[in-house]
Amino acid sequence: MTQSSLIAPHLQAFFADYVSHQKRLSPHTIISCRDTFRLLLTFLRDHLGVEPSALRLTDVDAPAVLRFLDHLEQQRGNSVRSRNIRLAAIRAFFRLVALRDPDSIGIATRVLAIPRKREDKKLIGSLTRSEMQALLAAPDHAKWSGRRDHALLLTLYNSGARVSEVITLTRAQVCFEASTFVHLLGKGRKERTVPLWHDTAQVLKAWFRELGDRAQGLAFPSARGKPLSRDGVDYLLKQAVRRALSTCPSLAHHHISPHVIRHYLPYWTMSSKVWAFANLAKGFKQFQAKPGQHFPT
Repeated sequence: MTQSSLIAPHLQAFFADYVSHQKRLSPHTIISCRDTFRLLLTFLRDHLGVEPSALRLTDVDAPAVLRFLDHLEQQRGNSVRSRNIRLAAIRAFFRLVALRDPDSIGIATRVLAIPRKREDKKLIGSLTRSEMQALLAAPDHAKWSGRRDHALLLTLYNSGARVSEVITLTRAQVCFEASTFVHLLGKGRKERTVPLWHDTAQVLKAWFRELGDRAQGLAFPSARGKPLSRDGVDYLLKQAVRRALSTCPSLAHHHISPHVIRHYLPYWTMSSKVWAFANLAKGFKQFQAKPGQHFPT
């Protein structure tokens, strides 16, 4: 068995150099690739009885990859979208293999020929204004975690930030000047600046004063001063929904996720108030609410 026929050296080059330096992928994308190969290597070990260190490229030919993709959907219950994400990582790996090991170009070509599966585009749910207000009022302000959760949900609501953006948000990214805004770094390293409403600015100012020098500048740390996880944000949102049900029973009919809150503001702009949002886009100064003004109505 030659060194080049083993999968391990290629995987090492893939993660140590290709995705991090040559492609300069984001940390989130690299983690997704890592999880893909953790699942793939575990699947191959269980089905072939071969440890990852002894796997050869011939063990990961197109039929094995197709069986793995079917396993994701049928046994793990993954969506078509998740299946396609895993396939994208595997195809990126075999593009590197084709360059590093010309003898394996046949295997790489067959894997690269595996098509993406078409997926249904589901309509993203939305909340009414009263439901959104009930969610924002749900956290217990008498507790430290409740004040943090309120500030976090309000920032999600105002900015339309992704979970990945809000859990890594630092206080330095929020500017309190003549025009208050938050600077976000999103997918594909795309930067955007989002103006904040007066109420959001006041809540964040109070919350940052309470944090002081804790948590190394994180805007919404955990109780241990570390960044919240995606599951942590999902949990605190579910807790807010549970508490809000008593005042807004209609929330029980929605599947509420951080992504739904992210889409609340675009949903609002499609309403009869779209002219107001257009005015806000003219500049931060026009957007900045005056004392006594609250959320858009």
